[in-house]
Amino acid sequence: MKITVAVITFNEEKNIARCLKSVMGIADEIIVMDSGSSDNTENICREFGATFYQQPWQGYAQQKNELNQRATYPMILSLDADEVLSPALQESILDLKNRYSEGVFSVNRLTNYCGTWIYHSGWYPDIKVRLFPKKCFWEGDLVHEELVYPSEMKAVLVAGHLEHYSYTSHRQHRERADRYSKLTAKKYVLSGRKPYLFQPLISAVGRFLKMYLIKRGFLDGAAGFHIARISAISNYVKYQEVKRLYDQRKAD
Repeated sequence: MKITVAVITFNEEKNIARCLKSVMGIADEIIVMDSGSSDNTENICREFGATFYQQPWQGYAQQKNELNQRATYPMILSLDADEVLSPALQESILDLKNRYSEGVFSVNRLTNYCGTWIYHSGWYPDIKVRLFPKKCFWEGDLVHEELVYPSEMKAVLVAGHLEHYSYTSHRQHRERADRYSKLTAKKYVLSGRKPYLFQPLISAVGRFLKMYLIKRGFLDGAAGFHIARISAISNYVKYQEVKRLYDQRKAD
C-alpha cells in the first residue's frame, strides 16, 4: 500500500510542521491545498517535501475533494494541519502498509484543549475515517463534511491516537465555535426548518448539561467546564442566528 498524505491549510505556521513531521516515515507523497495563507505555511510545507497547491476557499468538502484528485497514490491519509499521528498510530499505519493494498480505516482522535487532554465531555472517543481509497469523496455543505465510501467497505478502527491540538485559548474556542454556529444556522434555515419559542435558551442549557454532566465533562476539570460553557453559549448564538435569518427570509 502506498499512501498520499493530504492536508488542507490556512495560516497554519504554528501547527503544520508538527503534523508533517509525524507522517515522514509513512507518507509516499505529501500534498497540501492552501486557501491563501499569508504566513510561513507554504515555506514550511515545502521544507518537508510537500507539493503545495493554492485555491480560494470552496468549503471543507470541496477543498478536500479538489486536493484528493491530485493524489498520485491510490490510498489517501487525510489530516488537518493541527493533527498529529501518535507513535502508536504511526506503527499501526506502517503495519497496514505492509498487509493491505486497499481498505477504509478509522482513527480515534484525542483532543488537546488549552494544554489538557480531553477524555470526556463528548469529545472522546472521537472516531474519524481518515485512511481510504482515492475513489472515495467528501460530502457536505458549509460545515460537517463526511466521507462517502462504498457500502461494501467497512471502516476498521486502527490502534493509536490521532492527537488533535485544537485550541490554545478560550477566546479562540469561542470565536471558532461561534463561526461554526452561524454557518450551521444558515444550513438549518436553508433546509426549511423553523425556529421555536425559547429555542436558544433551551438548547444552550441542554448542551451544557449534556456535556458537563451526562458526558462527564466534570472529570476533565476546569477544561471540561469551559468546553461545556462555550459550547452552550455557541448553541445560543446558533439559534439566535436561526431566528434572525428566518425572520429575514420571511420579510423578503
